[in-house]
Amino acid sequence: MQPTITPATTTSESGLTIPGAGLGVDSPLAGLLDNIGVTNFVDTETILAILNILWSIYAILAYLLCIIMLALYVYASTRYKQLLELRAAMVAEKERIYDERFRSGPKNDRLKDVHTHIASDHPNDWKLAIIEADIILDQVLKEAGYGGVSLGERLRSISPSQLQSLDMAWQAHKVRNQIAHEGADFILTKRIAEETIKQYLAVFNELEIR
Repeated sequence: MQPTITPATTTSESGLTIPGAGLGVDSPLAGLLDNIGVTNFVDTETILAILNILWSIYAILAYLLCIIMLALYVYASTRYKQLLELRAAMVAEKERIYDERFRSGPKNDRLKDVHTHIASDHPNDWKLAIIEADIILDQVLKEAGYGGVSLGERLRSISPSQLQSLDMAWQAHKVRNQIAHEGADFILTKRIAEETIKQYLAVFNELEIR
């Protein structure tokens, strides 16, 4: 950016005309506009004013877009939570129906069902085995007097000194919750299913459920 010298003149008291100089500095934008010939049609101040208006419009649109994206995120999060609750309710209803049909039998018969389901080659049967084992554990703890409206709450009321296999019970129950909350999206492998049932059986063995 080179300074430009603007000639100027002054007149002294004696009437002599004295040449002078004025120093001006153009902005890079003004220089660029001059080079491409824009200033031949529109002055620099007008162009800067237009650019300022365009920037203000862009900033407003950007804020609006952020607000819209935030609203969409909140809506999607709410709908996803509702979907999880719906899946959990569906699993709870299936457990209730299963409970009405099979829970009235003796515990050893229900354990037999658990072994039968886990020996199957179908993932849905493995899920049934885990759900049934979770139901058995919940009923046993309820009958033992542990408080709570769910198995999770009952497990929280138990200390490791009362149940040495408490950690296994938690790990197995977490798998059951994944089945309930994620539904068909949860991929249950044979290895995970068998390990989960082994954890339930370890708890049952300590509680003398056979």
